[in-house]
Amino acid sequence: MTGVRIDGNTLRLPGGVAVRFIRTLRLPETGTHPLPPGLGEFPLRRVADHADRVPEAWRARGGVMLPVYLREAMWLSFGGTTEPAALQVGVGKVCAVSGKPWSDRLSRTPQNYVVLPRQPWLDGINSGTGTVKQFVAVPLGLGATVEGQVTGEEVWGGVQLQSFPLKDEPLARWRASRERERRARAPMHAPSFGAAPQMMAAAAPAAPAAPAGMGLGVGGSMRQEVYKDDRPLSDWAERPGGRVFVHLVTPPQWRRITGEEPPPSPVDRSAYTQAGLPWYDYYDQDAEDLAPTDTLEGVKPVGDWLGDDHEPWHEPHPAQVLPLKDAPGTPVDDGDW
Repeated sequence: MTGVRIDGNTLRLPGGVAVRFIRTLRLPETGTHPLPPGLGEFPLRRVADHADRVPEAWRARGGVMLPVYLREAMWLSFGGTTEPAALQVGVGKVCAVSGKPWSDRLSRTPQNYVVLPRQPWLDGINSGTGTVKQFVAVPLGLGATVEGQVTGEEVWGGVQLQSFPLKDEPLARWRASRERERRARAPMHAPSFGAAPQMMAAAAPAAPAAPAGMGLGVGGSMRQEVYKDDRPLSDWAERPGGRVFVHLVTPPQWRRITGEEPPPSPVDRSAYTQAGLPWYDYYDQDAEDLAPTDTLEGVKPVGDWLGDDHEPWHEPHPAQVLPLKDAPGTPVDDGDW
């Protein structure tokens, strides 16, 4: 399967799908919070460009890699997606929407994909009614990842993406009405602010280096809906148009493999809130929230394995919570996963 490319720090999958990995503040593991702000993009590099410096298993899986700190949080932005697509998001080959094992087919019972461009972003696993639990990076081997808690094993780690385009006839219908839909489309997720990189440069020391394998566990809960697909399942292609394996790399690994410096450690969240920078709340009154599955609702936060988060939490002032709405390049190698 081919056709996946890196365009800057954006992954482009066939059918016009665009995915960016956004750095963000880690939420407390108690309570439910607004959407955290974006603090810049994770850099992406092709595994094939560094084949002599990556583990053999990575070469076999192909794909791309990005650097992430222990307990650093991220969200996935789909802004820039040009046409409708069904996108599967896996965390250690566990579906982040349904909690089911990774599949090469779309499913509606339970739904195992997000619908683009209606779903503008995904900040975590679908864990509650109108809420998700934040994606947080943790080492493999502790059992703290979503993969470890759901399957009892930690084999894959990383993030997996797979896109399905519309079939020709429904795509033609959508294209005929795309101007109307473009006018109604939601604005993009929380932007990055110029102040954030300056604050990041003065952030606390980097987290300790983690073991080689990294996956995604969960952190705090936030208000975000995962939207139910309102199209017939028969509108979507039966086979995926493209897929990619995203390897999560520790900062020391990133330096050794690429020769580049990773981004600075995440900004202190209390400093961000005290600076008066905004948080976000998003609601689409025309979309129906997808109910969580029992599997994902029971996934526990990484603090259960790594201990309490002693970083002080400063609740944002209500005025800081802003409402949002009612590549070229060498192809990315796919592999065996």
